[in-house]
Amino acid sequence: MEVKHILVVRFRQMGDAILSTPLLNSLRQQYPEAEIHFVLNERIAPLFEGHPSVDRIVTFTEDERHSVPTYIRKVWRIVHDTHYDIIIDMRSTVNTMLFALFSRRSPWRIGIRKPYTWLAFNHRKEGCEDNESMIDHNLALLDPLGKHSQDKTITLHITAQEKDDFRQYMTQQGIDFCRPVMLAGVTAKIASKTWAEDRMTKVLRRFIDAHPEVQIIFNFAPGQEAENARRIYSALDHHPNIFINIEAKSMRSLAAMAANCTFYFGNEGGARHIVQAMGRPSLVVCSPMASKRTWLPENDNVLTRGIAATDIDADARRLSYEQQYALITAERVWDSLQTFYTKIIKTS
Repeated sequence: MEVKHILVVRFRQMGDAILSTPLLNSLRQQYPEAEIHFVLNERIAPLFEGHPSVDRIVTFTEDERHSVPTYIRKVWRIVHDTHYDIIIDMRSTVNTMLFALFSRRSPWRIGIRKPYTWLAFNHRKEGCEDNESMIDHNLALLDPLGKHSQDKTITLHITAQEKDDFRQYMTQQGIDFCRPVMLAGVTAKIASKTWAEDRMTKVLRRFIDAHPEVQIIFNFAPGQEAENARRIYSALDHHPNIFINIEAKSMRSLAAMAANCTFYFGNEGGARHIVQAMGRPSLVVCSPMASKRTWLPENDNVLTRGIAATDIDADARRLSYEQQYALITAERVWDSLQTFYTKIIKTS
């Protein structure tokens, strides 16, 4: 059967969407002539503009998603304006499965096995298991379509002009591209996903002393993250090797900045996924909220390393968040960062 149109539904956060790109790339390889439409939250959609495996980005604003009549009307219009041969709902919630429910003539309606999803899907896969790679889970959604690519590389696309423009901006702000550049995620949006400031400060101070050739860019969002980052910057005595005023004012400019950096170190999160998609190595401190195996997928092209409480105590999940984070000492992170930089980054 000829496949002309494919719809992939992937709401939620930036990291979730980036980790869906191996699925999109596999669909492109399997159906090179088909149009692939990608459903996203409007605020993260710009990050996927120009992606070679996406022909059309379908966006929903927060207002549209939270107004039931508006949402239903828009979903109905989308699936009736285009006949989709394949619909893949990567979330399969009561809301998202409306795409498949309103498109019963689509030969392949693929979703996650949940008590209610039999209403919408004719192919259902199990949900992501603990310690299962999210990329492996996502690619398994393609099993009903037959043999497919096993390339697990996550990808984003920025133009050469975007990368060059940001490189010029970094140079104007004092970055010397003859020296290594670390992009540092020193804080995070959610407190329970943020490693302790005093430990982060201690590790960075030791790293600066040991490796004065490395320039460090603090990456953070406005608001509380900015306050946290500036507090760490002050604790490090406004060291001249730290650049706190190089700002990525959009997700695409963050991708351009990542593409111009040597490596990433810091808290795990959406920014780290962008770094991996830009082909840069990373070492992260993993939150107890998420499995390292699930959210830190490795592939042959990009080096990705993480430090998690379960690396130290296999039964760490039985402990509280605070107790799990306490297992990740500054000394352990320093040892990992020193090895990562000296044996991998400096020698590459």
